[in-house]
Amino acid sequence: MSGHSKWHNIQKTKGAADAKRAQAFTKIAREMIVAVKEGGGGDPRSNSKLAAVIAKAKAANMPNDNIKRTIDKALGAGNTENYEKITYEGYGPQGVAVIVETMTDNRNRTAGEIRHYFDKYGGNMGASGCVSWSFDRKGVIVIDNEDEELDEDTVMMDALDAGADDFEAEGETMTVYTAEDAVAAVAEALTEKGYKLLEAQVEMLPQNGYIKITNEDDAKNMQKMLDMFEDFDDVQNVWHNWEDAE
Repeated sequence: MSGHSKWHNIQKTKGAADAKRAQAFTKIAREMIVAVKEGGGGDPRSNSKLAAVIAKAKAANMPNDNIKRTIDKALGAGNTENYEKITYEGYGPQGVAVIVETMTDNRNRTAGEIRHYFDKYGGNMGASGCVSWSFDRKGVIVIDNEDEELDEDTVMMDALDAGADDFEAEGETMTVYTAEDAVAAVAEALTEKGYKLLEAQVEMLPQNGYIKITNEDDAKNMQKMLDMFEDFDDVQNVWHNWEDAE
């Protein structure tokens, strides 16, 4: 399963500033509201979609009060928020594959902005399925090993016992891979064993690893494109196969 984006790159993309954290919580809350509606209720034990979003929220340090308040809001009779999940696909400079997952209440606005960012930075938006065929949906759980000096074999056995499919250790993190519908259960089991999770969510992982951009200007444009996607409120996740993303 080698080839997952390095954790420090993900961390930098999400940002450590309060504004970035607030934006991340807003996006997770939106995802949670949709999960409650689509999954048929506010109990994660019977709503696997909600369970997965809660695991993601906890790994992002979203307070329990915020999680409960969001679920209660989604269950409330007065909640009229109606978001639609739409995925856009295309290419960045030098053919980098890009998948942009959105939740929107205005399809025209979102499509226009996404297309604009592709075009502005040397890419192009393609048809549905043009790049997603080369990605796999996997649960990804990142364990913090910066201060703990965890025993690799112990963590691997704990992860596999919890239902993980694969495991790899690299520097200050250890990454656990699961089936798409198993990420919440595995994350909960690892948390109960005392591991600190930096991430727990379903991701789109490129089947053939990551590629390099050979031109400096193209690399700058690729990073600008990713930054614009990440800063757009309608965008939930951006997946790609560029190796040197910051």
